Amino acid sequence: MPGPHSEAEEIKRQLGAFLQESLKLILSQEKTLITHARTQAARFLGYNIVVFQNNQKRDRRGYRSINGQIGLQVPVEVIKAKCAPYQKDGKPTHRKERTDDTVYSIISQYQQEFRGFAEYYQLAVNRSQLNRLKWVMERSLVATLAHKLRVSISKVYKRYETTVETPDGPRKVLQVTVEREGGKKPLVAQWGGISLARKTKAVLNDQIAPLWGDRSELEKRLLADTCELCGSREQVEVHHIRALKDLQHKGQGKRPRWVQIMAARRRKTLVTCRKCHNDIHAGRADGRRQRE
Repeated sequence: MPGPHSEAEEIKRQLGAFLQESLKLILSQEKTLITHARTQAARFLGYNIVVFQNNQKRDRRGYRSINGQIGLQVPVEVIKAKCAPYQKDGKPTHRKERTDDTVYSIISQYQQEFRGFAEYYQLAVNRSQLNRLKWVMERSLVATLAHKLRVSISKVYKRYETTVETPDGPRKVLQVTVEREGGKKPLVAQWGGISLARKTKAVLNDQIAPLWGDRSELEKRLLADTCELCGSREQVEVHHIRALKDLQHKGQGKRPRWVQIMAARRRKTLVTCRKCHNDIHAGRADGRRQRE
């Protein structure tokens, strides 16, 4: 809202008093900032809120068409932070902890992570800048698949790249199909095909869809009767941790492979054989053994 700085300070003071007296809350002075709308951006819920000023932008009648309008932007530093987990020394790199997953799971996870971020910023006027994140994640994805399959990146593209129809026209994607028995529809995982055009009428749905089923995800993994570290099918049991934060130990050396896997999958359980489970608790090596 335009106005003098003194007026903004008074509004802030009144809001702080109301929160403290009526709701017993304290207004954070560090986070509640007063900015100049035309020269600075205000951060709210991950968006930058700006006031447009461009005298060169005019409509058909010659009037300045965007001056004074409010816009939402994706913060550049947020994009950089999202790129960081998929980079090493500033370049896209593979995610070693994901190479134990199937190709279907790897592609699905990358797609879900990018889709969630891209859809949150549907209202951003600079949404197209997410192309940088898409490129970094795609290079990391193909590098991860190449590392897993022990092939070159060009062979990964040759094997999985295809063209599919989308609401925005044909798009090139990476796709893997897993056939299923019993006449069931095949499982299909795709990377790509998400338009980054701004959607001014988008409705952000933050409701979590209910999951219905007669078996839990852990139960399905147990029924597979396979160690998720070495592939053994002997004496399969479950390793538990209390919280995901227990997987983060700052200041220590390289994390064991079992920790990397649980952290990447964001799971508090890991299905292991008896030998690997004992190795984890004893701190021997990295909690795995080679399949014989």
